[in-house]
Amino acid sequence: MAAPPRPESLALLDRLMAALEAKGIVTEAEIAERQANTDKASPETGARMVAKAWTDPAYRQLLLTDGKAAAEAMGVSMAGAPPLGVLENTPTRHHLVVCTLCSCYPRAVLGYPPNWYKSFAYRSRAVREPRAVLAEWGLNLPDSVEVRVVDSTADYRWMVLPMRPAGTEGWDEARLASLVTRDALVGVAVAKPA
Repeated sequence: MAAPPRPESLALLDRLMAALEAKGIVTEAEIAERQANTDKASPETGARMVAKAWTDPAYRQLLLTDGKAAAEAMGVSMAGAPPLGVLENTPTRHHLVVCTLCSCYPRAVLGYPPNWYKSFAYRSRAVREPRAVLAEWGLNLPDSVEVRVVDSTADYRWMVLPMRPAGTEGWDEARLASLVTRDALVGVAVAKPA
């Protein structure tokens, strides 16, 4: 848990906000709206996007070519957010997302990053030994599956489009979305089986 902000930090923030407002760069209301949007974001948003991609070929194509536009098509404000890339898992390739420098994460569609995602251990080991990290999460992929580690950065955020589980033909989007976890959206897991 973080320590409470120091009074001098709060005073500095107040002065910065006043200067930004005085120059017409941003208003306090705009910042409050942005914070509210970030606070309401959750992995369920990403799960709904995946479920729609599994049932709608046109949306799937949009998601894979322009994740930011796909998120906006689902009502997610991506204003000010970096581009969102979406990586499709296949029977021969599995993607694992990591931010090697800090905790770059597609917050608009997944919410706040979990603590383990920000940890030094995950950030360094996911790159060096991705199969060992996945095994610790209970995901043991066959040797025939290539594991591709992708670095999420301040300039470009990534999300995984997991493979649709067998036996889900005819399911509606809400039921499909219930199979998609935050962990599957960053690649440490796969979608839950039907």
